Amino acid sequence: MNSTKKKIMAFSLVTAICGSAMSLSFASPAPDGKTDANVLANTTNTNAEWTAFQKKWGSLKSDWTQISLAPGSTPSSLNFAWYTKTGFKPSLKIGEGENMAHAKTYNARQSEVKDEKDQNGDTYNANKVTARGLKEGTTYYYTYQKDENTWSDPAAYTPAAKDSYNFLFVGDPQVGSSNELKGSDSKEFYDAQSNAVMNDAFNWNNTLNKANQMTDGKIAFIMSAGDQIQTTKKKAPGKKASISEIEYTGFLSPGLLKNIPLASTVGNHDADNPNYTYHFNPANMSTLGTNNVTGGDYYFTYGDVLYLDLNAQNSNVAEHETFIKQAIAKNPSAKWKIAIVHQDIYGSAEHSNEPDITNLRYQLVPYFEENGIDLVLSGHDHAYSRTKILKGGHSSDDYDQNDFEDELKKDLDAGDQPAARTVAPENIKEDSTDPKDQAYLTYLKSVFDEDAIQNIDAKSDTVINPDGIMYVTAGSSSGSKYYDLVPRQQSYIANRWQEDVPTYSVISVNDDALTINTYRSDTNEKIDTSFTISKGKEDLAQLKSTIDSASQELTGDYTKDSIAQLQTAIDQAKTLDTKKNLTKTDFANAIKSVTDAKNALVKNVHEAPKAEAPKTETKSTTAQASAQTTPAAQSTAPATAPVAYAKGSAKVKLSKVKVSKIKAKVYTGKALKPTVKLTYKNKALQLNKDYKVTYKNNKKVGTATITIKGIGKYTGTKKVTFKITPAKAVISKASKTKTGLTLKLKALKQVSGYVVTYSSDKAMKKSKSVTTKKTSLTIKASAKTTYVKVKAYKLVNGKKVYGSSSSVKGY
Repeated sequence: MNSTKKKIMAFSLVTAICGSAMSLSFASPAPDGKTDANVLANTTNTNAEWTAFQKKWGSLKSDWTQISLAPGSTPSSLNFAWYTKTGFKPSLKIGEGENMAHAKTYNARQSEVKDEKDQNGDTYNANKVTARGLKEGTTYYYTYQKDENTWSDPAAYTPAAKDSYNFLFVGDPQVGSSNELKGSDSKEFYDAQSNAVMNDAFNWNNTLNKANQMTDGKIAFIMSAGDQIQTTKKKAPGKKASISEIEYTGFLSPGLLKNIPLASTVGNHDADNPNYTYHFNPANMSTLGTNNVTGGDYYFTYGDVLYLDLNAQNSNVAEHETFIKQAIAKNPSAKWKIAIVHQDIYGSAEHSNEPDITNLRYQLVPYFEENGIDLVLSGHDHAYSRTKILKGGHSSDDYDQNDFEDELKKDLDAGDQPAARTVAPENIKEDSTDPKDQAYLTYLKSVFDEDAIQNIDAKSDTVINPDGIMYVTAGSSSGSKYYDLVPRQQSYIANRWQEDVPTYSVISVNDDALTINTYRSDTNEKIDTSFTISKGKEDLAQLKSTIDSASQELTGDYTKDSIAQLQTAIDQAKTLDTKKNLTKTDFANAIKSVTDAKNALVKNVHEAPKAEAPKTETKSTTAQASAQTTPAAQSTAPATAPVAYAKGSAKVKLSKVKVSKIKAKVYTGKALKPTVKLTYKNKALQLNKDYKVTYKNNKKVGTATITIKGIGKYTGTKKVTFKITPAKAVISKASKTKTGLTLKLKALKQVSGYVVTYSSDKAMKKSKSVTTKKTSLTIKASAKTTYVKVKAYKLVNGKKVYGSSSSVKGY
């Protein structure tokens, strides 16, 4: 259960006790769902495996020496990490084939596992090795020392082809979370923890096996979105770091993890215990993004993809930005860039609307967009979701986390004796007259980011050259805990799913496309349609072939009208090469348009010469024949008269065309290109068919200009303008002084200053204002509560352009 739900239960209990001394009502949120391994085993016909695992668990649970594999810097390397008891330094051997030909022996890099002892009082070291020089498609076997006299059984690993491969994306295994007894130093807790880990580890193993079956054993690596285990050091009995070791044993127990590397991400349940760093060996670990416990950001490449894994438990986004730029600079040839962050900055379950999460969203998203990230993967919310293509999301409502939690208590209250569910209640209604409810609803609407949604056909399963990013949040891969979907589906969501069943996603990669398929792991049925992000290589090649073939006809003996139509179709088709947010339909339509115009070419008709009359010796007959043949001979020359427009197709000046008014846009740091809508006699004109547009001064605060130029029957040019205003100002901190308030404002770009308005009246009828160029200021106010709002402005050509005001808050 998360902290928000605990607060809701406490709130409901207090309310019930205070409200009535005669009758107690224990209203609370719906309980989190979880998957029972007994039920899953029955569903998946794995009862024998479940029975065997329960027997094995008695001895396995105390074994801290499970090995983990992680992707190396490139596909030619592989990283290992494992525990051994102190007293010796182990080695790892790896060679080709079962006989381990050309085997190499690597001596482990070793570090102390600090402040941990097992139940026998033994201490441990963490060992790490990087094997290099691996060849794709070659099967290797490795073995490692578990103690001075024991080597592990050889295990196989085959590097996947780097030009085309699958990787498995999973969310929040959180092994041990099905244990409902938290943090009690008692036999009851430890027994419950062991049973929960056994349950969750079996379900986690089932998910990996199902994914392996789905891909015919072709998984290059596994990407985990974080929260590998449940128990944080802070909440462990006695705050002992070793309490979570049994959970790591369960997490690392699946056999497939001995053959497939796993790229782990730091989640909030991993973040306060250094044993996370002992169990994993990520490549290219940076000091940037570190929370000083579990390491920093890291990256690796596989083929044409650069994977950027961020430790978002460090909220210093400037460090994450620096890391992203440095990693990209070191890998300039990467065609795809995928970022991984634990928190679901664009999810759709209980965490997704929290101000702490959305604030992180609005800090990270500009950096993702500026650096050309194609896909962002996350977890944290234990429910699957996939967004539309998004660009330019920005904060427009300053809302306090505490206010949010108070309102969420009301919204999530599931009544007396609540049962598990998959979609949370919606207790706060749109017609509520409570100002707090309305402030809550206004905030929710503001984080739905409707303005960030790119205009792409919702029915399309492919987007080509997207101008924006897609965000995918993974559901629970072990079923140890599920969160309910929020009742108001966010506008940015393309699809979401929660049925309290473990899920996984297979992402297929090649140099031209990323394709995502997501499944439930009990039946291996799809829970979402297949979706592809494409560079358009194949589509552009097909289009180019069509254009080249049609272009050869432009010099043929055809009428000027039909040649002009073909030229227009070709010119319009060529524009797809530079356009964004295209679909397969766009290319199909362009190819059809060119093909149809080519097939519609009309041959010039030449009048045949008239037959000559039989020649006679008379002079007059010869002259007459000559007079008759001359016009015929002249008629073979092509007509040069201009082609007349058909009825209704007369030229139209753009000055007669109506252009819709463009609303003011908020500064984002990006070039803003709002859609221009043109109509003539109630008929909508088509962009790049009837007109084209260019933008000027459309990035900075001020007045932007759009120049519209007619095409075809529409002639001339027309200019329209729209305003770009500063971003919405935010009061990031306020503290009372003896004489008033000290305010700290969020520093905004493209701003000359701020106007702070304050009053003792919440309605701000009698207010005072101060203008400042600083982000810190003190105002004099003697009222018990001072209400404040702020707006930013930018001086443009001597005039102030104002942004919208923050919400009024009392201090």
